[in-house]
Amino acid sequence: MADGSPPPLAKVDILTLGCRLNSYESEVMRGHAEAAGLTDTVIVNTCAVTAEAVRQARQAIRRARRERPDAAIIVTGCAAQIDPKSFADMAEVTRVVGNEEKLKAETFSGLMLDTPRVQVNDIMSVKETAAHLVDGLDGRARAFVQVQTGCDHRCTFCIIPYGRGNSRSVPAGEVVAQVQRLVATGHYEIVLTGVDLTSWGADLPNAPKLGNLVARILKLVPELKQLRLSSIDAIEIDEQLFELIVGEARIAPHLHLSFQSGDDMILKRMKRRHLRADAIALCERLRTARPEIAIGADFIAGFPTETDAMFANTLAVLDEAQIDYVHAFPYSPRPGTPAARMPQVARDVVKARAAQLRAKGAERLALRLDRYVGTRGLALVESGGRARLADFTPVRIDGLSPEPGAPAMFDFAARTDSELIGRHV
Repeated sequence: MADGSPPPLAKVDILTLGCRLNSYESEVMRGHAEAAGLTDTVIVNTCAVTAEAVRQARQAIRRARRERPDAAIIVTGCAAQIDPKSFADMAEVTRVVGNEEKLKAETFSGLMLDTPRVQVNDIMSVKETAAHLVDGLDGRARAFVQVQTGCDHRCTFCIIPYGRGNSRSVPAGEVVAQVQRLVATGHYEIVLTGVDLTSWGADLPNAPKLGNLVARILKLVPELKQLRLSSIDAIEIDEQLFELIVGEARIAPHLHLSFQSGDDMILKRMKRRHLRADAIALCERLRTARPEIAIGADFIAGFPTETDAMFANTLAVLDEAQIDYVHAFPYSPRPGTPAARMPQVARDVVKARAAQLRAKGAERLALRLDRYVGTRGLALVESGGRARLADFTPVRIDGLSPEPGAPAMFDFAARTDSELIGRHV
């Protein structure tokens, strides 16, 4: 430089695709990369849940190479774990790192040395997982704590167990210690997350249930203001967990459930462990016990063999179960899964059905938003002029925004198609 000082070091960028768990793990990698002194590096944390997710990963890698021609490009995540060779064959890629290796500090210190280009272990051989301390993803508003990874179930459409391995739980003491640390550093809300959250504990001594962990957190961290659960499997909600969800004010009145379909035959072909009536009954039971609770759910459109009548059952269940937040996506065949070998639905039909589910989801969300228009309520302030009510209803802040990280009172005078309009009072 002109003043004789050294040029600034090129930074480490992390491109995260997919789920919140990936976002959490990206922050773990960021810490390891900084501790290792890495510079001029792009880490691409991939997702494999759909073929589109894998396509987007490849697109992100090629774009990163165009924008950072001299950077090292490290590819990791579920897509890299499942098919490392396809990413290693890309000329843009410097290293391919597996899902186990990406969470180890020594992997990143080793990247500066002459290490193998592909470092991907057999994920099914991994038997344990550990807590990783991060400062949270949303500033001081909320922090995510990974309590579990992997999945022991084999839904016929899902490739994720082959990217994450079998279910492995973080011991309760480690989870509680991390929650205590995050609350002490100012976080208002803690979100428990995992690949199959409700399977937490099955691999630990005496096989405790998730309800046991939640009860421990609430008892041992009395300063915690709000605890939220990420996506859970409805059939695995143990009785203690149910009673806490509906009876403990510090648990956010919001659940996101993995339903996937509203037709019994399709649910059986998916190898799900619940039926249509189970989903409806659970939602009714939750609302009876805690009327303010909001319920979101995942649905797949166009699963193999799905007829118009079967799809109509799924569309109808959104109203019958009174789903508030709908996450709908088109079925995507994943090589190596049983569903990929079943008779497929035409792609144009799959896309049309997904669009119908999303349209119905927009109707359901509008009903949720309407109940708040003309009221006043407390919402947790996030960055970017946004906030969320305890039931996860999104709020766009009109006018000056309070500092992120704490709840504030808002008047909700109007709404858009997707969020409330709130003015701080």
